[in-house]
Amino acid sequence: MTTEPTTVEIAALIDHTLLKPEATAADVDALIAEALALGTYSVCVSPSMLPIEIPPGHDLKVAAVCGFPSGKHSSAVKAAEAAEAVRHGADEIDMVIDVGAAKAGAFDRVEADIAAVRAAAPAPTVLKVIIESAALTDDEIVAVCRAAVAARADFVKTSTGFHPSGGATVHAVALMARTVADAGLQVKASGGVRTLEAAQAMIAAGATRLGVSGTRALLSAAESQSGSGY
Repeated sequence: MTTEPTTVEIAALIDHTLLKPEATAADVDALIAEALALGTYSVCVSPSMLPIEIPPGHDLKVAAVCGFPSGKHSSAVKAAEAAEAVRHGADEIDMVIDVGAAKAGAFDRVEADIAAVRAAAPAPTVLKVIIESAALTDDEIVAVCRAAVAARADFVKTSTGFHPSGGATVHAVALMARTVADAGLQVKASGGVRTLEAAQAMIAAGATRLGVSGTRALLSAAESQSGSGY
């Protein structure tokens, strides 16, 4: 993809996201309607909001988070949460690693944690691994990405959007993309991707999926710049 993708191309990379604790079923219904209107790839919701109904004739995917947002759940709990989400219709699982294990250099534990969720939600379910890149050093990012490769994940993802250290950065996305490219994994940029400029920068750095909550505003800016509709 070029560094200046079209509005339609940007929309097709977006997981239209609603993870606020106060979200209601009505909010999720509105999220789905907006995702369909905007042409996003998926909606991403909390597992307690499943199952959700996608209108017939639409290929909108459903993602659910797991071990969210702290990652400080046991692997067994994460695995059970992922399995239940898949039973309730999730096509994709976005799991949070134990960031403390990564900070302690226990990358074997990180790999085992990811592998437990992978076993509970095998392919064709897409597994994305949230690493909280802003809380990690470059060496830790590389090691965690290698753990995700070894555990057979499909994506590495920058952030939950809830961590005080921050969200996605161009540097982290580029480093993650370089680390996992040869293994065929992809990169999702999430946390603070609120503007067209941020989305374009993340895509140019190697992101193939974007986690966005303010999708309409972002795409409206893209439409204004390109002069095309969605």
